[in-house]
Amino acid sequence: MNPLTIKSIDIDFYQKRLADFLPAKIIDIHTHIWKKTFVTNESDVNREKWPSRVADENPIEDLLDDYQRMLPGKEVTPCVFGNPVRSIDLEKNNLYVSEVCKQYGFSGLMVTTPQMNGDELVKLVETYGFIGLKPYLSYAPASIPEQDITIYDFLPRQQLEIANEKKWLIILHIPRPGRLRDMINIQQLMEIDSEYPQIRLVIAHIGRAYCDEDIGDAFDYLQRTNNLMMDFSANTNSNAMIEAIKALGIKRILFGSDMPILRMRMRRICEGGKYVNLVPPGLYGDIRADPHMREVSEEESDTLSFFLYEELNAFRKAADQLGLGFADIEDIFYRNAARILNL
Repeated sequence: MNPLTIKSIDIDFYQKRLADFLPAKIIDIHTHIWKKTFVTNESDVNREKWPSRVADENPIEDLLDDYQRMLPGKEVTPCVFGNPVRSIDLEKNNLYVSEVCKQYGFSGLMVTTPQMNGDELVKLVETYGFIGLKPYLSYAPASIPEQDITIYDFLPRQQLEIANEKKWLIILHIPRPGRLRDMINIQQLMEIDSEYPQIRLVIAHIGRAYCDEDIGDAFDYLQRTNNLMMDFSANTNSNAMIEAIKALGIKRILFGSDMPILRMRMRRICEGGKYVNLVPPGLYGDIRADPHMREVSEEESDTLSFFLYEELNAFRKAADQLGLGFADIEDIFYRNAARILNL
C-alpha cells in the first residue's frame, strides 16, 4: 500500500470546486492495475515516458484507496485493465485483472496484441471473464516507425470482426503524432464505426486532444458517426470536451481517469500545440530530457493539486459553458458507462 498524501490545498480544491458538482455514484471507465512483480526486461516503444514516473505499480488496493482519499463521499466503481506496455508480462497482468474482477465484481478488459488470432482471442476473453479488449500501439510491429502506425496495425480487422460479433467493449488509444486531427485516424475511426456497429467503441482521452491544436476539424467528420464514444481521461482541455459533447451528444461521453497517473501533482499548460505538465521540483526525478515535463518553483509548487482534480475541474468548466444540468452530469459520470458495461 502506497497511501496518497492529501494536503490542505487538495481539500480546498475538492470542496470548493468538485464535491457538489460530482454525482454520488461514479463509474471510472479507464483505469490501469498491475504489480511491479510483472515487470520484465523488455523495453517499451511508442510510449510517452513520464507516466512511469508517477507510479511503478498500481494494485487494486492502491486504486480503491486513492478513490477514497481523492473523492471522499463518492462511490466510485472502476473498469479495470492492465498496463499495456511491453515491459509488463501480459499474461500475468491479464490474469491479475481477471482475478480482481471476480473478487470485486468489477468489469475488466483484456490487453491484447495484434498477433492474437480469432479462436485464441475468444478463448482468452471468455476464460478470463472479460467484457472486451484494450489494444495499444506499443504492440504494433516494431518494424513500423512510430509516426506511421495506424489503428489496424495494433487492432487488426480480424479482431474487430470478432469484437463486433461478440459486442465487446474496446477502449482505443489512437496513434500518430497528429492525434485526433490526423486524417488517417479519422478515416479509420469512421470505418470502424460504420463497419463494426455492434462494438462498444470508446476513444480514450478525447483522441489525445490535449491542446486546442490537436482538435483540428476532427469533429466535423466524427459528428457523422453513430456509435463511437469518447472518454476524457487524462485530459484537461475544456475546449476539447465542449467540442466532443457538441459533436457526439451527452450519451456518448464518459468519465475516465487513467489512474494511477491521475494521482500526479501537477498543472498542465500548452505551448506551441504541445502539452507540458508543470510539477514540483524533485518530485518525479530528473525530468530535464522529457519535453512533456517541467519543474516549477517551490513557491508555485504549493499551488499544485492532483491531475485528477485538474481534469474534473476542466470538465466542470465545460459543463458550465454548455449549460449542462445535473442529469447530464449523472449520464456522463455514471449512466452512460453503466449502459455499456451492462450494469
